Amino acid sequence: MSAVADAEAGPVTAEEWAAHRRRTTQALPEPLAGKALPEILLPYQAELLAATSAHALVVTDKSRRIGATWGVGADAVLTAGAQKSAGGMDVLYLGYNLDMAREFIDTCAMWAKAFAPACSAVEEFLFVEQDANGAERAIKAFRITFASGFEIAALSSKPRSLRGRQGYVILDEFAFHDDAEELLKAAMALLIWGGKVLVISTHNGVDNPFNQLIQEIREGRRPGKVVRCTFDDALDQGLYQRICMVTGRDWSPEAEAKWRDEIRAFYGEDAAEELDCIPSQGSGVYLTGALIEACMTPRAPVLRLACPKGFELLGDAERESVVADWLAENVDPWLKLLTQDLRHYYGFDFGRSGDLSVFWPIEEGADLVLRAPFILELRNVPFRQQEQILFRIVDRLPRFSGGKHDGRGNGQFLAEYAQQRYGAMLIEAVMLSQPWYLEHVPRLKARLEDRTMAFSRDADVKSDLRQFRMIRGVPMIPQTAETKGADGGQRHGDAGVAAVLAVAAAEDDTVAYEYTPARVSSADRFWQAPRGDLGPESWQTKRGLW
Repeated sequence: MSAVADAEAGPVTAEEWAAHRRRTTQALPEPLAGKALPEILLPYQAELLAATSAHALVVTDKSRRIGATWGVGADAVLTAGAQKSAGGMDVLYLGYNLDMAREFIDTCAMWAKAFAPACSAVEEFLFVEQDANGAERAIKAFRITFASGFEIAALSSKPRSLRGRQGYVILDEFAFHDDAEELLKAAMALLIWGGKVLVISTHNGVDNPFNQLIQEIREGRRPGKVVRCTFDDALDQGLYQRICMVTGRDWSPEAEAKWRDEIRAFYGEDAAEELDCIPSQGSGVYLTGALIEACMTPRAPVLRLACPKGFELLGDAERESVVADWLAENVDPWLKLLTQDLRHYYGFDFGRSGDLSVFWPIEEGADLVLRAPFILELRNVPFRQQEQILFRIVDRLPRFSGGKHDGRGNGQFLAEYAQQRYGAMLIEAVMLSQPWYLEHVPRLKARLEDRTMAFSRDADVKSDLRQFRMIRGVPMIPQTAETKGADGGQRHGDAGVAAVLAVAAAEDDTVAYEYTPARVSSADRFWQAPRGDLGPESWQTKRGLW
C-alpha cells in the first residue's frame, strides 16, 4: 500500500487507486520479469504467434482462460513496434465489449514496457463512426502509439470500425459478436493490401460463423491456418505450472489433477464446448444459464422420491402405504399452500427405470405469471405408484384446468389413465415430435425472456433446461444429451420436457367443464405452513405462494 499513498497523506482517492491498479495490470508478473519472450510464452502461445507470422489468416479455437489473448498482446506489440520495412503495421483489436478492449490494451502496455519502451502510455480517444444512415457518433476507444509510427487501437465491435483502416486485425471471442459475418467480411478486406487477420474464440455452436470459418479452412475452401488448443492441451504445456508460479502455489501432479477436476466440474455439461473445443449441436445452447437463473426462486422446492431396487416386487398394499406416507409428509404440506381461486395446470415427462419422471405443476397468477409451487422428480418408481402419486396430487389442484403428458412409449398408459379420470378435454397425451417442439419450445423461451414464469432454483433443473439445442432449426433435446444428476442418476433433460409440457398446458385454449377439484383443507388450515427444512413460513402470504 505504501506504493499508493503515504499514511500521513490521508486516505487514498479513487483516482489514486485507479492509477495504482492500472500500473500493476500493465506490468509483467514478477516471476516473469526480465525473461526473454521465448521463456515467457507457453508452447501453445508461441505456436499461435508462429502461425500469425506465417499466415495472413489464422483462426484459433481454444479453451476458456488459457491466456491465448494475453500471448497475442506480445504479437501486437512486436507488430506495431516494428518499422514498415520489417513488417510493421497498425494493430486493430475488436472484442465484443469495452471491458475486453481495456483489458487487451493493458496487456499490450505490459508487453510494450518489457520489449518496446519507445511507445506512448495508454490513451483514451473518441473513435468516430458512421451508422447505417450516415450519421456520425463518437465512441470511446483505446490506443498505444509507437516510435515506428504505428499504433495498437482497441475499437468498437462494429464492421464499420474497420472502414478506411489497414493493418493487423484481431477479432477476439468472435463467436459471440453480434454481427460476426459482416465483421469478418470487413476484416477480410484488409488482406488486400498486406494486412493480417487473427480470429480467436471459444465455440458457440456448430452453426455459428466461427465454426463455419474453421470448417472452410480445414476443408480447403478458404486459405488460412487453424490453431486448436484445448484445456488439456494447455495443461500438458504448463498452464497450471504457470498459474502456480504466478500465484505462489506449490505445484505437484496431484494438485494439478485435483484442480483440473474442479474446473471441469464447474463447467458441467458445458465442458465439451467451453474447454474441449467441441461445438455444441445446433446454434449453441438454446436456453442460456443466465436466462434460466433469472426465473428461478428458492421459494419452490424440488421434491424427490427414489425407490430402491426390488420395491416394485413388494405387495400392492405395502407399496401404496409407503408412497402414501411419503406424500403425506413431503407433498401434502405444499398442496395446502396452493391458492384456491387460481387456475392450476401440469406437465408430466414419464420415465421408469432409466430416466426420471418429472411432474411440473403450475399456478397461473392474477398477473399471468406461471409459477411452479414445487417440482416433483420420481426415480425408479413403479407404474402403479406413479399413477397413485399423479391422482393424489391432481385431485388436490385447485381449479385444475389442464395437463399434458409425454405420451410416447410407457408414458402412454399413464396419460390414458389420466384422461379416463379427468377427461380428454383436460388431459392430452403429447406425441413429442419436431413440429411439436418447434411450436412450443420457443414459447417456453419467450416466457423466460419476459420473466413470466418462476420455478425451483436447482442445479439439476437448470442443467435439464440447458439441454435444448437447435437441431436443423428445431429447438429440442438431442437423443445423446445424457447427464448425471446430483444423486449420480441418469438424466435426459427430463425437467426441461416437463416444463415445456406444463407451459403448453397453461397456454392451451382448453376450458374446464363439469370438473370441480375436491378441497381437502379448510381456509384456516390452508394457511398453515409445513414444518421442517423446506417450510416456507418466511415467504407465505394469503395471496399465494409468491
